[in-house]
Amino acid sequence: MTNLLFIAIGGAAGALLRYGVSGFVHSYANGVFPWGTLVVNLSGCLVIGFLWQMFENLSFTPHMRSFMFIGIIGAYTTFSTYGLETFNLLREKEIAYVLLNFLGSNVLGLGMVFLGFITARLLFSIAR
Repeated sequence: MTNLLFIAIGGAAGALLRYGVSGFVHSYANGVFPWGTLVVNLSGCLVIGFLWQMFENLSFTPHMRSFMFIGIIGAYTTFSTYGLETFNLLREKEIAYVLLNFLGSNVLGLGMVFLGFITARLLFSIAR
């Protein structure tokens, strides 16, 4: 139960941080490109890479790991977890899994967004 509390507190902090960073960037960026999301995703990748190396070399409690990785970083951006997992597969020379994760997450992920969009559109058009 204690671990869930650490995750919840970290998650609240990460969500607020995401909202703040994305909103700040968006207030200065013009156009249709989602600059705020890009900055959040890239900064999350930088931070998770830094923390992963730091946590490998220093002793941190499981609660602190959950607070940082699942809570703060997880709520800030899940893209950083994708980046870290793909990087670790690359470090382990698991090239087939790197490609599977890259293509699955990007190509299939975009396909699933499209599928969800079309499904909702069909359901709402039937309901009218």
